[in-house]
Amino acid sequence: MPLRDLLLALGVVLVWGLNFVAIKWGVDEISPFLLTALRYLGCALPAVFFIRRPAVGWPILIVYGLTVGVLQFSFLFTAMRLGMPAGLASLVMQMQVFFTLGLAMLFLDERPTVPQLAGAGIALVGLVTIGAEHIGGAVLLPLLMTLVAAGFWAISNIVTKRAGKVDMFAFVIWGSLVPPLPMLALSLLFEGPQALAALASISPQAIFSVLFIAYGSTLLGYGAWAVLLGRHPAGLVAPFTLLVPVVGFAAAFVLLGEMVTPLEIAGSLLILAGLGLNIFGPRLVARLRAA
Repeated sequence: MPLRDLLLALGVVLVWGLNFVAIKWGVDEISPFLLTALRYLGCALPAVFFIRRPAVGWPILIVYGLTVGVLQFSFLFTAMRLGMPAGLASLVMQMQVFFTLGLAMLFLDERPTVPQLAGAGIALVGLVTIGAEHIGGAVLLPLLMTLVAAGFWAISNIVTKRAGKVDMFAFVIWGSLVPPLPMLALSLLFEGPQALAALASISPQAIFSVLFIAYGSTLLGYGAWAVLLGRHPAGLVAPFTLLVPVVGFAAAFVLLGEMVTPLEIAGSLLILAGLGLNIFGPRLVARLRAA
C-alpha cells in the first residue's frame, strides 16, 4: 500500500475511533432519536443534490436506511445515553463482524472457515468476560443494547451485499434519506417536543458532535473507505478496522476520562484476538496449504 493510502486508512481509523467520543458528547445534550435524525439529515443534505442515485431500487435503499439508521443508531445512541462507555462501545460494535458471518451463512449461503469460527468463539468468550463485569450493574442494559446495534449493523451489511456492486458512497448518501422522518416522529412520540426545543440551547461541543458524526464519520469516513476498497483488495484494507477500538479506548481515556477494569481489558484483548483470527486466519491457512 502506498504511503498516501496508508495515511488515508489511518485517517479513517482515527475518525471512526473519535466518533464514539463525539457520540458521547452529542447524547449528553441531544436526545438519542433526535441525534440520529440530525446525523442522517446532515449525511443526506446537501450531498443528495450532487451525487447521482446508485443503480439500485428504492426497496433496498429503504431497508438499508431502516436497519443502519433507524435501528442500529437508535440502539447505539440510546445505549450511550444510558451510560455505555465510549471506548467499550467502539469495541463491542465490532461484534458485527461475527453477526455478519452468521447471517451470511443463513441468507447468502456463505460458509465460514474454521479460523473464522474459532475467532468467533474467542470473541464470544471475551464478550462474556466483559458482561460478567456488569451483571446486575447499570451498564448491563446499555451493553446488551450495543450488541443489538451491532446486530442491526450486520443486517445492513447483508442488505448491502444484496445491493450488488454499486457506488457505496452514493448508496450511503441516498440511504441517509430514509432515517430522518421516522426518527423525528419517534423523537416527538417518545422524547417529546422539549427535545426539539432543547436544540436552541445546546453547546458548541454538541454542535461539533453532530457535524463530526454526520460529515466526518459518515461522509468522509465511508467515502475514504470506499476509495481504499476500490484501490486495494478487501483483505488488505479490512484489518485496519482492528485499530478503531484502540483509538476509541485511547480517545475515551484522554477526552472523557474513562477508565477500564482488568476484566474489561482481558475481555477486550480476547475480542481483538478473535477479530484478528477472523481476518488473518483464512489467508494464513491458504498460504500454509499452498506451501
